[in-house]
Amino acid sequence: MRATLAPRRGGLLASRAALGLVIAAYTAYTLGPFLWLATMSVRTTGEISADHYAWPRPFHWEQFRVAWVDSDFATYFWNSTVVVVTAVAAVTLIGAAAAHALARYHFPGNRLIYGILFSSIIFPPQITLISLYQILVDYGLYNSLIGLTLVYVSLQLPLTVYLLEGFFARIPQDLFDAAKMDGYGDLEIFRRIVLPIGMPAIATTLILNFIQLWNEFLFAVVLVTDPDKRTLPIGIRAFMGDHFQDIGMIAAGVMISVVPVIVAYVFFSEKLIRGMTAGAVK
Repeated sequence: MRATLAPRRGGLLASRAALGLVIAAYTAYTLGPFLWLATMSVRTTGEISADHYAWPRPFHWEQFRVAWVDSDFATYFWNSTVVVVTAVAAVTLIGAAAAHALARYHFPGNRLIYGILFSSIIFPPQITLISLYQILVDYGLYNSLIGLTLVYVSLQLPLTVYLLEGFFARIPQDLFDAAKMDGYGDLEIFRRIVLPIGMPAIATTLILNFIQLWNEFLFAVVLVTDPDKRTLPIGIRAFMGDHFQDIGMIAAGVMISVVPVIVAYVFFSEKLIRGMTAGAVK
């Protein structure tokens, strides 16, 4: 009996060791570029040019102060925060309400609306850039944070509705029937039942939308031209000239822009994992 168990334990240990090596290799593959960027953020461009992978000696922490104060990154950070937080909040609220309506209420044109939303996901959003530019110019919203926020809402809303509709459709109908028997109206059902149960999926879309919009560059650089209204990705681009690129300051700016994404993931990582695995196990 012991002779038969020994090979099994050896095989189990070998498989676990191989899995550990794969996980360690993948961690180094994904974490390595971030650590390299972090070291470059406290080195000057001259030092980086002399040796790309050297350890910082000394640490030039003043680069963060220069980026934040002298390069006006505080303004860029505030603009990104206002635009992205407002857009994500609007997308989350409107998307959750629309997804609940499409998943729970059967009305003429229900699937047509769903199909239109789904089709807008298939096509790349860049094809709408010229039309959105013209619309913002016609309504006086070009080169404004309000116009950029509305564009971000329109870009992320279809995907949010698509993801939440599939999750909300799995909520048992018995819960809604019981709520109606208790005298709850449609708004109360949405607030007391749909939102709490759907919070993992909502948190997932919230994080995905936040990361996508926080790093968005194309629409921001086309629709905003005023330096005082730049967002962080456009502000980082200011260090990239035609003949010279301040790599150290670019790295410092990128590190500043990464902090909110890391904070958001730390607070919502558990709900993100729950939302992405929702429905996998019945």
